[in-house]
Amino acid sequence: MGVLSRYRADSPVIARAGVPRVNKSVALFGVMLFIAGYIVLPLTWLVVNSTKTQKSLFSSFGLWFSGEFALIDNIQAVLSYNDGVFVRWLGNTALYVVVGAGGATLLAALGGYALAKFNFPGRRGVFIVVLASLSIPGTALAVPTFLLFSQIGLTNTPWAVILPSLINPFGLYLIWIYASESVPTSLLEAARLDGAREFRIFFTIAFRLLTPGLITVLLFSIVATWNNYFLPLIMLSDPQWYPLTVGLNQWNAQSSTVGGEPIYNLVITGSLLAIVPIIAIFLYLQRYWQSGLVAGSVKQ
Repeated sequence: MGVLSRYRADSPVIARAGVPRVNKSVALFGVMLFIAGYIVLPLTWLVVNSTKTQKSLFSSFGLWFSGEFALIDNIQAVLSYNDGVFVRWLGNTALYVVVGAGGATLLAALGGYALAKFNFPGRRGVFIVVLASLSIPGTALAVPTFLLFSQIGLTNTPWAVILPSLINPFGLYLIWIYASESVPTSLLEAARLDGAREFRIFFTIAFRLLTPGLITVLLFSIVATWNNYFLPLIMLSDPQWYPLTVGLNQWNAQSSTVGGEPIYNLVITGSLLAIVPIIAIFLYLQRYWQSGLVAGSVKQ
């Protein structure tokens, strides 16, 4: 091995000596294939088991279909169970996403644009606060937020979920960086010389230039709000205001309780229905993702 180490791994001497050479492309493909399988496996399990009845869930192999295809019956049962409360939970989730994620994106756009294009006292302090807030997980603030909202009487209302969702430090920081490079200051100065006011400049000029970054922030906000679980769990006690995450967990707890009705097939099918909209939104918006992430980091 001391003699062989003097040569490159791909030299003919090594090949003739019988030392195997590792193809980096094959190794990388194997790693990516393992990661893809790890990601797809839970989704595959969800799709397969949503086609089974409650009885066949525990009598058949988890990663393959049973003899009876019950997907349509399961969907109908999910939508009609308990007076159609699943549809109510879906509507609540859509409300939280539209108002919460949409409002968070708009506020991030306004704040990030202002921090990028206006000089004012305390600007550096705001930058430090925004960076510090990025390191604080949302779950760490859930209990203090609950105590605050309970004192002002907003718990068990939609506002208890919507108002915290409006705060998006990462979105603010992303728009800040993106606006600094993608919105030319000379263009804004020309609009001001023409007599345009600041709000008109923002919504007619800057907003269009910020569209890729805004789509990226909107995508992150939608996914975070749609998957939000812990905050609604501690804020809401009325099932009529539950989002899908909390509602499906309640069904699962009901199935696990001694004496409770076993509805695991409804939990699995409901979970499948719950991820279909977010997958559709992600696939629709992902074409803007790369441009929104990269464009703000490239010097013009």
